[in-house]
Amino acid sequence: MRRIVVTGLGAFTPLGKNLQDFWDALVKGESGSELITRFDTEKFKTKFACEVKNYNPLDYFDRKEARKLDPYAQYAMITAEEAYQDAGLAEADLDKDRAGVIWASGIGGIDTITKEIEGYLEGGRTPRFSPFFIPKMISDIAAGHLSMKYGYRGPNYATVSACASSTNAIIDAYNLIRLDMADLFITGGSEAAITEAGIGGFNSMQAISTNNENYKTASKPFDVNRDGFVMGDGGGGLILEELEHARKRGAKIYAELIGGGMSADAHHLTAPHPEGEGARLVMTNALRDAKIEPSAVDYINVHGTATPLGDLSEIIAIKKVFGDHAYKLNISATKSMTGHLLGAAGAIESIVVIMSIINGVVPPTINLETLDPEIDPNLNLTANKAQNREVNVGLSNTFGFGGHNTSAIFRKFND
Repeated sequence: MRRIVVTGLGAFTPLGKNLQDFWDALVKGESGSELITRFDTEKFKTKFACEVKNYNPLDYFDRKEARKLDPYAQYAMITAEEAYQDAGLAEADLDKDRAGVIWASGIGGIDTITKEIEGYLEGGRTPRFSPFFIPKMISDIAAGHLSMKYGYRGPNYATVSACASSTNAIIDAYNLIRLDMADLFITGGSEAAITEAGIGGFNSMQAISTNNENYKTASKPFDVNRDGFVMGDGGGGLILEELEHARKRGAKIYAELIGGGMSADAHHLTAPHPEGEGARLVMTNALRDAKIEPSAVDYINVHGTATPLGDLSEIIAIKKVFGDHAYKLNISATKSMTGHLLGAAGAIESIVVIMSIINGVVPPTINLETLDPEIDPNLNLTANKAQNREVNVGLSNTFGFGGHNTSAIFRKFND
């Protein structure tokens, strides 16, 4: 099939509002966790999250445009624009009938939904809603805005599979290019769920950390004292392009996307399979699609959210798939720094894998103080400090509520 390469990247994250700042902070092992600034947390069990710092939409949009975009869509527009410019698409002579957008969000416009319902209730139940209410909150609208901005008339939609959403978007774009249904995609995901409803909802599920006294170090994948994930927001964007199409226009190439896997746990609404069966299957599927042996993989960016069940089941799956080679891998959970960007996590972590391939550096799993005794101490979890390593092949795992599992495999580009 046709080969697919990455020609542009964009990142808008709690660690930095562009790709380079994000990467620099990641390698340094910085935490993006801070006390929440967007609403009064007095009544909430969790008072911290990984917000995009000092964000003002008017730095990026005029007032009229900002009113039409939920924050998740604003993040999408900002992130995709960086990737678009990075890929040199502004100067490219493209067939826009064969350029598309697949953009993900696990939740979509939860901020808009919350505010519109609050306004309705405060108004004495007078049915007054903004005419932008529905277009702002639906999860597909970011993809629509991006297609209109760039004039891309190819396939255009959103993928929604909870925290696996943006890896699903990347895999869909990959497959559509392979099948000659398009030449280029803007793909990725964005999320803006640090709201009263978002924090309150995850609190009620006991899914997020409540370690308010130590919020900077609360995201602790693999640590015996982990107590849930730390929510993050932002976006990650990639330009995926058919190899000859990229060569023809002289594009720089970051890496090659060589495989994508999908599976289901078919087990529980929110809990992973205790033996990691869905995670095992999805990595196996990705390796088969990439036509490589497990021994070819150098680095796994794990889903690694710092939930008691999730971290353990993923490690079990890695040992099943990789066998003795598991001890030669670098494994890291960068959600320890970024927080969990929900539907945007897969895009951000795919970017981490790509940047590791380019730079020969694996970012750390920070806040790992006391390893969970159920996790094999001989695995290299890249604890607390980045490690220099040649990464030829890297794999990114993302798993979502509902048992949705996705894996994407990237390789150093060679002619």
